Amino acid sequence: MPPPLSGKLPDFGWAQSLLLHSIDIGLVLALTYMVLLIIGERRTLWMVRGLIVLMLATAVSNRLGLPLLSFVLEKLVVGSAVAMAVIFQSEFRRFLEQIGRGEILQLFEAKRRPLPKSDSVIDEIVDAVKELSQNRTGALMIMETTGPIDEKDVSVPGVKLNAEISKELLQTIFQTTTLLHDGAVLIRGSRVAAAGVILPLSERKASRQLGTRHRAAMGITERVENCLCIVVSEETGSISLAERGVLNRPLTSNQLKELLEARFSTAVDREAVTPDLRSLGRKIKSQGRVLVSRLLRLPSSTSQTKK
Repeated sequence: MPPPLSGKLPDFGWAQSLLLHSIDIGLVLALTYMVLLIIGERRTLWMVRGLIVLMLATAVSNRLGLPLLSFVLEKLVVGSAVAMAVIFQSEFRRFLEQIGRGEILQLFEAKRRPLPKSDSVIDEIVDAVKELSQNRTGALMIMETTGPIDEKDVSVPGVKLNAEISKELLQTIFQTTTLLHDGAVLIRGSRVAAAGVILPLSERKASRQLGTRHRAAMGITERVENCLCIVVSEETGSISLAERGVLNRPLTSNQLKELLEARFSTAVDREAVTPDLRSLGRKIKSQGRVLVSRLLRLPSSTSQTKK
C-alpha cells in the first residue's frame, strides 16, 4: 500500500534560490558584456579576463575558508580595478554618461562606422600633411576610428561638406585665404564630413611650445576615445599625432603613415570582436529563457508526479 499523502504543499524554496542565483549570474554576465562592448579591443580584453579570473578566485577562496588568500586576492582585485579605471577613463566616462542619460539599451549596441581604406585614404592624408608641413601651413584633422563623434563633444560642429578625401581638398581648406582654415577637418570613413570644427581645449598643463591646435587635439582625444588628431604646426611645420590625450611628436610623414596603418588595423580587430560578443549574448539569452521556462513549469510537473 502506498503511504498516505500528507496535506503539506511541497517546498519549492530550492527552486526560488536557484532562480535568484540565476538572475544574479545573468546580471553579472550582462554587466561584463557591456564592459566588453565599451572596451572592445582584443589587446585590452585580456586585462578584463584577468580581472574576472581574480574575482572568481576571490569568491572560491571565501567559500573554501582561506582568509589569508582571500585577503590578498581582494586587494589585488581592488588595485586592478583602480588601474583599469585609470587606463580606460574615457571608456568609463562614456559608460557613466550613458547611464546618466538613461541610455541603458544603447550600452548593448556597438556603434560602427566605415573605416578608412589603408591604401587610398591614408595615402591622401599623409601626402597632404607632408605638403602642409613643408610649407609650414597649420592644420588640424580629426579621424574617427570605430564610431562617430557626437556634436556635443565639440564646441562648434563647423560646416558640413561630405566630400571625398583628396590631397588637394585638404591643402585648399587649410590655406589662410580660405574661410574654413581656422578650425579642424573631421574625417569620417573615406570622406571629409565637416570643416571649420572648433574643438575644446585641454585643461592639462602643456609645454609653451604647443599652440592652440595641439591643445585642441589633446582636448578632443581626452574627451572622445574613438578618434585620432593630426596636427601640423604653423610655426615649425612639425607633425604630431594625438590619441587619448597624448601627443606623439615630432613625426615624419613616413612615421605618421606607419602609425595610422597600425592604428586602423587595430580598429579592424576591434570591430571583429563585436560579432563574437553578440553571438555570446544571444547564447546567454536563449539559455536563460530555457532555464526560466523550466523553473516555471517545475511546480506543475512535480505535482503531477506526486499524484
